[in-house]
Amino acid sequence: MKVAPVWSALAAEPRISQVLVHTGQHYDANMSQVFFSDLGLPTPEVNLEVGSASHARQTADVMVRFERVVLDRKPDLVLVYGDVNSTLACALVCSKLLIRVGHVEAGLRSSDRRMPEEINRIVTDQICDFLFTPSDDAGVNLQQEGIAPARIHFVGNVMIDSLVRLLPIAMQRPRNGYPDRYVLVTLHRPLTVDDPSALTGIMQELITLSRHVNVIFPMHPRTKQRVSGLGIDANRLLILDPQPYIDFLALQRRAVAVVTDSGGIQEETTFLGIPCLTVRDNTERPVTATVGTNILVGQNASTLLFEMDKILNGNQKVGSVPPLWDGHTSERIVEVLRRLH
Repeated sequence: MKVAPVWSALAAEPRISQVLVHTGQHYDANMSQVFFSDLGLPTPEVNLEVGSASHARQTADVMVRFERVVLDRKPDLVLVYGDVNSTLACALVCSKLLIRVGHVEAGLRSSDRRMPEEINRIVTDQICDFLFTPSDDAGVNLQQEGIAPARIHFVGNVMIDSLVRLLPIAMQRPRNGYPDRYVLVTLHRPLTVDDPSALTGIMQELITLSRHVNVIFPMHPRTKQRVSGLGIDANRLLILDPQPYIDFLALQRRAVAVVTDSGGIQEETTFLGIPCLTVRDNTERPVTATVGTNILVGQNASTLLFEMDKILNGNQKVGSVPPLWDGHTSERIVEVLRRLH
């Protein structure tokens, strides 16, 4: 979702050639291949096929395999996106080889170093040459960490570019028999799903909620594995396989509310004006809570159910769209890159 609009904008530049590298960190068909077709991306010219492993092993494998690609291709610039292990690994390779790197979605901080993504974000931003930030607070974070303002470029949220382009297509998708009124759920972060106590509590909250409103839960493969090991009867929930981006966007747009631990979904619901309850104590995207529709409810059952009761009774939080979340972020990124020589 982050690569596609930038790829498209750069493709219109006659002086720039691109190579799309897929690290293979996400390899499940519903979490990988389908996104390329939905988003109009070409088949990656290079696939590192690293697969799943521990954080250290996965990061190391990406570094070893990506280094070969960089040495062969000799790029002038590499763009990395988001906060996954691949983001950090590719940035590290380029910094060692003195190749300029741009980080799209830079400066986000949760101040919670238990999250592996937080470590990835901090280190990546320190070694990148161009830091493309999605919100004002991200730039403040970077300057507080001693990063020169000249490296920071406030361009807006590139995720919204994909959403704006594909939302009309999503809204043409049929409802597929889903109920008219439902809450949409996604859970995938390690702090949520790898802790049996935390996951059990959240699942019990969702089952309680399902007595009052339909609950649709497209379940991440790792989450499904963890839930199956808990012995919880989740038959009251409508559990789906991971959904293609456009289908998920349609589900999100039509939902009464969303329950999530995903940063990207906090952003999308804010743009769409959909109430979002985030089952975390913190967020690296605070603008979704200070400006948007997001509310942090932690893993407290009473807080989640209290806030959801307000939403179901029409008393939901009303937010607005943050600055530069306008569908033109990729164009602003390209404008910065045009000035390179």
